[in-house]
Amino acid sequence: MSIRGIPLRVHPSWFLIVSLITVVSQPNWSAMPEVQALGSWSLGSSWLLSLLTALLLFVSVLLHELGHSLVALREGVKVRSITLFLLGGVASVERECSTAMGAFRVAAAGPLVSVVLGAGLLLAVHPSGHVSPILGRLVSELAVVNLVLALFNLLPGLPLDGGLILKALVWQFTGSQRKGIQVATATGRFLSLFAIVLGVWLFLARGGGIGALWLVMLGWFGLGASRNQTQVLMLQKVLRELTVQSATARRFRVLEADQPLRRLSDLRLGGQEGIEADARPADWVLVTRAGRWLGTIDDAPLKELPVQQWDRQTVADHLRPLETLPSISDAEPLWKAVPALEASPQGRLLVFNRAGLPGGTLERGDVGEAVLKALNLKLPAPILEAARRQNGYPFGLPLVQAVASMQASGLLEDEQTENKSS
Repeated sequence: MSIRGIPLRVHPSWFLIVSLITVVSQPNWSAMPEVQALGSWSLGSSWLLSLLTALLLFVSVLLHELGHSLVALREGVKVRSITLFLLGGVASVERECSTAMGAFRVAAAGPLVSVVLGAGLLLAVHPSGHVSPILGRLVSELAVVNLVLALFNLLPGLPLDGGLILKALVWQFTGSQRKGIQVATATGRFLSLFAIVLGVWLFLARGGGIGALWLVMLGWFGLGASRNQTQVLMLQKVLRELTVQSATARRFRVLEADQPLRRLSDLRLGGQEGIEADARPADWVLVTRAGRWLGTIDDAPLKELPVQQWDRQTVADHLRPLETLPSISDAEPLWKAVPALEASPQGRLLVFNRAGLPGGTLERGDVGEAVLKALNLKLPAPILEAARRQNGYPFGLPLVQAVASMQASGLLEDEQTENKSS
């Protein structure tokens, strides 16, 4: 289903947590005198009330996420979906707000909904208890759940709403979104470690049971999210600081314009004198005349012309401008190469030097190796070679996601503002 055009999704893990909450809360309902008074219906009623409690808990989570989503829409941010899963719910947005206060309003909307809902339910406990003690208890439990949900989410560490609020406030007061992310990530890491230690202590020393294990799980999830955020920040920093020149390789071949087409055929077959050892059949062929770059040639003439014509026609007869190849300047920051590579049909770019002449080529493997080198990480040669053959990023480096996050969050505009102010 969808709400206000926002798709609502349910992750398979949601069914696990609903079942777990139902099982855990069933004994409490079955011990209630009003439920026991139902006689033979008491067992079925206690299970039904437990399931209803679990479902209404997630209705509260859904309303919490809707609070975020509706304010995001008001701020001009498209919401891709709301997903209910093992640890609650998450609203996926197309991009972050471009202003600190916009980000603050979106982050604060969820806890505000939970507080208002919890307060309203608390006020309804007494009148609903007069209608039915069972209804009164159900309303009371939901009130407590919503208030706990609000307080928990207000803890000041990513990925919680409190962390997003802290990030927005630091961003507002310092003018740097990046500093906001760093502060919120650090506090999130501390809170996650504290939750893990506290959960383990409660489980081992106090017999905390499911509650203690749940605390450990939440801490572990938060620690993973914090670690991922830190890694993304490191990748973004490297991609901003390096230039295309630092990753450029030279994987193209060169032919003189007056050479016959048969020379192009020999070049494609490989093993000819003068061909670079690491050249590959799919490498681009650039054409020169007396040291001047004229253009490029592909294999189309070899496919379209009979073999007898290969000695009569020259490379110059089938030139295409260099501008037909996807390209980038070697002075550009390396992050700009990532979306350009994704847009290139060949997954390759021709790199022009500062004089406007071809200086090399750039592929995903080249970018990945340059990033790894900047991070002082060294992968075995077979892994790097495999990534190069597949024209992918070594070790699955999430460079596309890092750049997309950087563009969506406004970090690039943030950097330009910092540079101007400095």
